[in-house]
This record gives sequence, C-alpha cells and structure tokens, in this order.
Amino acid sequence: MVARNYEVIPKVLDSLGKVKNPYPNVDAHSGVLLNHYNLTQNDYYTVVFAVSRSIGLMSNLVWSRAFGLPIERPNSVDLLWLEKKFLKK
Repeated sequence: MVARNYEVIPKVLDSLGKVKNPYPNVDAHSGVLLNHYNLTQNDYYTVVFAVSRSIGLMSNLVWSRAFGLPIERPNSVDLLWLEKKFLKK
C-alpha cells in the first residue's frame, strides 16, 4: 500500500500544479499501518501521533538522567538580544 501511494499520489498532486513536493511523507506510512491494525477512525491518528512523540521525548529524558546530564532549560530572550546577536554591523 505504501509503495502504491508513491506511485499514485505524486501524479495526482503534480496534476494540480501547486504542490512543491508531491511525495507522501511519514503520515502516509503511519496511516497504512494504523489501517492494518484496524485503527480506522481518523480522530485517533493525532492522539496516536502525540503519544508516540511523548514516549520518544520521555525516553530521551530518561537517558539524559541516566547519564547524569543537566536538565535543559531554554533561555528566554527578547528581540533586542536577537538583534544584537545576529544583526551585528
């Protein structure tokens, strides 16, 4: 089914003339797998995606703790800081 998506979808999208990259992304693959396992209600797709992303994030945090790495906290910056940092004259 995934291979068939790669044969059919680009031709259809190319015929529209407005699509930059007509090839299916990972959503086409995951949709086929979800259908295979009888998860055919589209409302669940976003939930399954979010849960899988959360599991990946959590496993990364577990490994960080296992290696004794510090907790990552992004800095809060304002536009003035960005201008000074990246628009130097």
